[in-house]
Amino acid sequence: MARDEIDMKPVETRDDLVRWLEGGIRPKSQFRIGTEHEKFGFTIARHEPVPYEGACGIRALLDGMRLLLGWEPIMEGAHIIGLVDVTGGGAISLEPGGQFELSGAPVETVHETCAELMAHFAQLREVGGALGIGFLGLGMSPKWTRPQTPIMPKGRYRIMTAYMPKVGTLGLDMMYRTCTVQTNLDFCSEADMVKKLRVSLALQPIATALFANSPFTEGKPNGFLSFRSEIWRHTDAQRTGMLPFAFEPGMGFERWVDYALDVPMYFVKRGERYIDVSGCSFRDLLAGKLAALPGERATLSDWANHLSTLFPEVRLKRYLEMRGADGGPWRRLPALPAFWVGLLYEQGPLDAAFDLIKHWSAPERQKLRDDVPRRGFEAVIGGRSVLEIAEECLQLSREGLRRRGRHDQQGGDERSYLAPLEYFVDRRITPAQELLEKFHGPWQGSVEPLFSTNAS
Repeated sequence: MARDEIDMKPVETRDDLVRWLEGGIRPKSQFRIGTEHEKFGFTIARHEPVPYEGACGIRALLDGMRLLLGWEPIMEGAHIIGLVDVTGGGAISLEPGGQFELSGAPVETVHETCAELMAHFAQLREVGGALGIGFLGLGMSPKWTRPQTPIMPKGRYRIMTAYMPKVGTLGLDMMYRTCTVQTNLDFCSEADMVKKLRVSLALQPIATALFANSPFTEGKPNGFLSFRSEIWRHTDAQRTGMLPFAFEPGMGFERWVDYALDVPMYFVKRGERYIDVSGCSFRDLLAGKLAALPGERATLSDWANHLSTLFPEVRLKRYLEMRGADGGPWRRLPALPAFWVGLLYEQGPLDAAFDLIKHWSAPERQKLRDDVPRRGFEAVIGGRSVLEIAEECLQLSREGLRRRGRHDQQGGDERSYLAPLEYFVDRRITPAQELLEKFHGPWQGSVEPLFSTNAS
């Protein structure tokens, strides 16, 4: 979530940065699940994007949600740009093009994640419905051009917007025209972090295929199943990708710090002011040598904010973030935390998943990641198709969720949330291919029905 951290404790050395990451270690009994998701607001009457200002704009939507929920507003100058639940830990924020994001509270079970999502969408229907705003679950906006897409009044996004064209060809599309669902998971030691990082990095393309849901751009098929994932391949190679170093001997918190120190910064925030330091090194800030801030030393806020601007397929902060999935309709969103919790939170399935990927080479992992956005389940690694691997991963995930034994009030466990993924694997097609079938069939070449079928 693009929400700035506030911790002005000075950072003196590289070891301080390592210790900050180590602070994420927690016992397994305290493992939690965080789920973040984005969706596109649209006008119900005309299927147009929703501007920030106006009686029926994003600002009005945030004001209405604030009154309904009683959450604290997040302000940038005179603009409300989000809401935070200071007691429960959840938050609402805005992505650059007005994508509306819920960062869920850390919870113990996928059942709680599902309940949180259901409540959120019920609240949105109550407030948004009165404003004529609906919400679309897709990985990429299906019809609006970039000039038609609104721009949110956030300082960090102005800096990123100016920088993106210097380092890639599709970075602005990533910012303004894509949506994701993401799961954040814990680790109990440095070794546990490394193993989970390696498994989730290698298998992130499998999740991309399972959730592929962005086949349309500006009203037409774009040739991809997950164009959102393809866009990331053309967005600033210094801060994206599959991180081959994570599979090398010696991987740990220190190696991640060294990686992050070398990724160029976007900004430093002082008070309400964003200072553009795009392209500069965090090492220089650590040493007080930034030209834009002579003598200014780094704080823990600077470090946390910098880490939030790294965009690899899996991101390490004080937890691991699974970043490979397209956004989708709300009923499919709990499947992502269920999939990864089942694979990573029980030792047996985690070990089996590691055995599955441990012989894949860095070039093989990269080719898989490059092929999946277009080929989906038909992509191949190690002589096996993504469909075969997805089936195996779902079996491992089911076993992990069975072992967890977390039941709802009706006695069901978390395996039920995998049903949407099992449906597509059984059909041997991705969600995007199902949408394309409808586009070329009953929808008669129109994307307009998406605003009903994929709306929440």
